[in-house]
Formats: sequence, C-alpha cells, structure tokens
Amino acid sequence: MIKSDLVDQVAQRTGLTKKDSARAVDALFEAIREELQNGGKVQLVGFGTFEVKQREARIGRNPKTMEEIRIPARRVPVFRPGKELRDSVT
Repeated sequence: MIKSDLVDQVAQRTGLTKKDSARAVDALFEAIREELQNGGKVQLVGFGTFEVKQREARIGRNPKTMEEIRIPARRVPVFRPGKELRDSVT
C-alpha cells in the first residue's frame, strides 16, 4: 500500500473527500514527525509506538575493499507494534 492508497481508504471509510483525507493523512504524519524531532514518542494504544533511539558510533567495513570505516552515532526513528496489531497479523 502506498500513500495514495491510504488516502483512498480513509476517504472511503470516513466519507470525506480525497482532498480532505489527504490533508488528514498529511497532518497525522506531520504531527508524528514533529513529536519525534522534539525527542518525544507517539503511543497509539493497540497499534504501536513511534520513538527515537540513539545508535552508538561503530566500526563498519566496506565489503568491496575490506577497509574499516567509522560509522558516526545518530538518532533513528523506530516503530514497535502494539499487542493488538501483532496478534491481528499472526
């Protein structure tokens, strides 16, 4: 499923126009993005949790030359599915 498919599903299930559904989907994504940028987390009970984790610096290896390279520390977004979502997929 791509974003336009998601917008279509929201429009169909809510009775909103596709334009309004697209704005709602964009607003949801933007709200999640802003919260993660501010160091917070977004918990959607039954669905899952979006949060930011810190990855430590590490040494990697270029597989072509076998040369060691330093991979810097960075923050990465992660998603952990909730129990209801996990149970509905399995």
